[in-house]
Amino acid sequence: MDGDLAADARLGIVKLSDNLHLLCSGGRSKTPTELLESPAFGLLLEFAVFRHLYDRDHLDQVVATFGIILFLNQGVKVVPEIAAATPATLSLVFGAAVLWVVMAIAIGVAAALLRGTVFDPLLMVLALIGVSAPVFWVGQVANMITQGSLHSTFLFSWVPPLGYTPFTQSPLLWFEGLVIPWITLSILYIGLYGRVLRANILETQNEDFVRTARAKGITERQVLLRHTLRTSMITFVSLFGLDFGALVAGGALLTEVVFGIHGVGYLTYQALANLDLPTIMATVVYGAFFIVLANTVVDIGYAWLDPRIRPS
Repeated sequence: MDGDLAADARLGIVKLSDNLHLLCSGGRSKTPTELLESPAFGLLLEFAVFRHLYDRDHLDQVVATFGIILFLNQGVKVVPEIAAATPATLSLVFGAAVLWVVMAIAIGVAAALLRGTVFDPLLMVLALIGVSAPVFWVGQVANMITQGSLHSTFLFSWVPPLGYTPFTQSPLLWFEGLVIPWITLSILYIGLYGRVLRANILETQNEDFVRTARAKGITERQVLLRHTLRTSMITFVSLFGLDFGALVAGGALLTEVVFGIHGVGYLTYQALANLDLPTIMATVVYGAFFIVLANTVVDIGYAWLDPRIRPS
């Protein structure tokens, strides 16, 4: 019996060595003596005793002791979990992206055209407030307003409880449940993109091709839409590719956690909390795919936005 127990202990130590170092070291390397004296090593010994005395089929659980949680692989397939969480993340990010692109273009163009008036600094101050507001704080305030005492009023009585309703189940509930998260997630990017677009428009207005277009008698509206705005969108699109890819990859974690949306970000949050290394690695690969895909689409769109960079 002692030999089987020792073998089980050695097997557990070998299989969970990475987790042992992670739990015991606290982010730094430790000597074998320090590891032997750590609480996590005692956890592994208890795990070996449990494995020896009880049915091995009951090991699909989380073992907790000394305030340390050690995640044991439950045999759950990672890819189906990510596939099930992806629609929620895509719904959140796509809706927020449409909102922040439209509003940022409107604010950037308006601020550039109204340069020198009182509206230009007013719009930039509002944009700066949006950039400075943390997403989790905005989300919590939105929940206090829409899910609290004001939920019974006519303004927010239509807001459903926190969570995500699939589009195939109820399109109306899908839309109503994502309106507040869309606004919360887009506030930061509306301010940032609006300020960037304004600066690019003002810089592009002094380019030679814009003065040539005006000399040809083209209306100011055509100059703005066909020349100034189109060329100024290059930096805008570059930022959009990076941010959109990162959000789809799980960067909307805070928004998903605050609003109870079980997307990829929420799945990553749970994996980090439980030290679920297979899920963490899978979400990293998933995120890398979308980031590369988004930047590839952006690079292709450069040629359409600016004819000067098209291959001759």
